[in-house]
Amino acid sequence: MSAPSTPIRSVHTLAEILSQPETWIACQRQLASDSAFKSAAVRLAAAKELLFVGCGSSLYLAESAAAAWRSTTGRRTRAIPASEILLFPNLCQLDVADLHVVVISRSGKTSEAVRAADFLTNKRHLATLGITCAVDSELSKFCDLAVALPAADEKSMVMTRSFTSMLQLLGRLAESQRGDSPSPSNVGKVSAALGSRIQAMNERIESFVAKHVFADYIYLAQGPFFPVVREAALKITEMSCSYAQPYHTLEFRHGPKSIVAPETCLTFFLSETAMRPEGEVLAAMKQLGGKIVAVSNRAPDSIRRSVDLLIELETDVPELALMAPFLVPAQLLGFHTGVKKGFNPDEPKNLSRVVILD
Repeated sequence: MSAPSTPIRSVHTLAEILSQPETWIACQRQLASDSAFKSAAVRLAAAKELLFVGCGSSLYLAESAAAAWRSTTGRRTRAIPASEILLFPNLCQLDVADLHVVVISRSGKTSEAVRAADFLTNKRHLATLGITCAVDSELSKFCDLAVALPAADEKSMVMTRSFTSMLQLLGRLAESQRGDSPSPSNVGKVSAALGSRIQAMNERIESFVAKHVFADYIYLAQGPFFPVVREAALKITEMSCSYAQPYHTLEFRHGPKSIVAPETCLTFFLSETAMRPEGEVLAAMKQLGGKIVAVSNRAPDSIRRSVDLLIELETDVPELALMAPFLVPAQLLGFHTGVKKGFNPDEPKNLSRVVILD
């Protein structure tokens, strides 16, 4: 897609991406004394199954939260778009005992999310929790309870720090269900690790983008990182008008690998649990000629030999705590690709900050 003839300088997006370590700490401080957060932890203790609902990035956040909750608590969880609640409610399995619903919307104004909350609360009489970055939002009027993170909100259209901050909020709620007091220590560790290297990371990614021109972008992950990598693919699509596809890492060998060429950028989110088989796919895609970006906590030498750009966090936290920080390099890749192509990531083509329907 051709770029505008007169590119506009981005003001907000990069600053918001780079602010995430400080934003995460500010949000955790808020939650420590937030009565709504504490009430949510108590109410969710009664849930035998959780349904997470959202639209766009908030849908991928819902999927990420469902994976984190399932891994942390062992409870049944699932995630679906708000539109499915409205259009095909009979397929959504809402007649489940002790089902609790979490509806996510950064602005608290997204029409489909608000209408879904209204339907679930007032028509189906289900317990609902709203997660947003807006205080006293429209969403909060249709949920039994709402938790807001105003410090994580953005001025730009694209969700960056709001996504990661709300994901950490939902992860902390999951931790509260294990009987222990939820601890912000893991957030503190990843904030410190990312904060100490984010400027250098930004420069390395900008340099990588400057040196390459890609026709296709592929994002690969497994387990709890797959919904996060779906959001990563959306970031480069939104900010740079580039075509991107997410796949489960091992599934990519079953047909889709046919597109791999020197003009293909493949970004791998490497888990600690499945590092070896994921690394085998990575090496195979390098042999096919693709350019490889790897995001990992700590990468073995076998990975280092096959990558064109390696981003490591190098911190001692549980694997689930890596979900949010792994997204940051992908946000930066999307931003710098958009700028290189002459777009303004603050104002992506054809998008609005909130989707409000008549």
